[in-house]
Amino acid sequence: MSLPKINYPQFIIEIPSSKRKVAFRPFLVREEKILLMAKTSEDEADILLSVKQVVNNCALEEFDVNSISLFDLEYLFIQIRAQSVSDVVQVSYKDSEDEKIYDFDIELKKVEVIFPEVTEKTIKITDTTGIVMRYPTASLYEDKEFLSSGSDSFFQLITRCIDKIYDESTVYESGMYTKKELEEYLDSLDIKTFEKIKDFMVNQPRLSYKINYKNSLGHDRVIELTTLSDFFTLR
Repeated sequence: MSLPKINYPQFIIEIPSSKRKVAFRPFLVREEKILLMAKTSEDEADILLSVKQVVNNCALEEFDVNSISLFDLEYLFIQIRAQSVSDVVQVSYKDSEDEKIYDFDIELKKVEVIFPEVTEKTIKITDTTGIVMRYPTASLYEDKEFLSSGSDSFFQLITRCIDKIYDESTVYESGMYTKKELEEYLDSLDIKTFEKIKDFMVNQPRLSYKINYKNSLGHDRVIELTTLSDFFTLR
């Protein structure tokens, strides 16, 4: 006789960048094991890869986790964790002014993704030529060449965020060209155009949760959490 099947609750999460609503289930023991193994390795790449795997496992419909942006992935992981374990996590931070440690309860369901007021994905080179950029995607977590690029990582990241290049008559999809060809194209750009690309890369959407408190000196203080590691140690 086979063991009984377990019915898991389902919940809907809206992907911030696309507004698409996707059904997920909570973490199971198998996902906890994935996170614990990654945490034990203490390798950031392993931890990030485990986050992607967990989000992919918990999706209940066709869902290409590699195609979503990094901030979408982090947001989805936080919201799945809120549904699976607890909406509240405890964090501790040392105040830089009075050097005391303060404990806070973070409500994960109130974490937001903040988009920059001006997001220009199309970088014009001339009136008829330009580059269309995209946000870094979750596929970076398995890109060994990028992860080992060291001091050249920012430039390598830019090449992976080129969506297409166009001129007055043709659109050139980046996937049709090698990384070397894209690097050579970037090397040929004028400095002003490259600065616009850098501005796009620096001003990415980000997670946001603000903590307001008074320290022991009676001063109003604000902490803004913006990365996955700010919220909790993966478990």
